[in-house]
Amino acid sequence: MIYFVYILTNKSNRVMYIGVTNNLERRLYEHKQELVEGFTKRYHVHKLVYYEQTSDVRSAILREKELKGWRRARKNALVETLNPAWRDLSEDWG
Repeated sequence: MIYFVYILTNKSNRVMYIGVTNNLERRLYEHKQELVEGFTKRYHVHKLVYYEQTSDVRSAILREKELKGWRRARKNALVETLNPAWRDLSEDWG
C-alpha cells in the first residue's frame, strides 16, 4: 500500500494543514467538499501544494509529525522545491 504525506493551504496561502492518508484523491475530495468537521473546513483549506509518498505507514506518520514541527519558513521552502508557484496540484485530477 502507498501512503501520502501532504500539505494543503487556503486561497491566500496563509494557512497550512499537514496530513497523512492512504488515498490522496479521496482525502482531497473530502477536504474540498468540506465533508469532515475541523480545521480544513473552518479555514477553507483545499489547495494541495505538496505531497510525498511512501510504502511504509510508520514512515509516513513520522514524516507528518516532523513536518508539523517545522517553522513556517521551512515548510514554505519545502513546498517551493516542487511547487514554486504554489498552484493546486490536484486541479487537473478527474
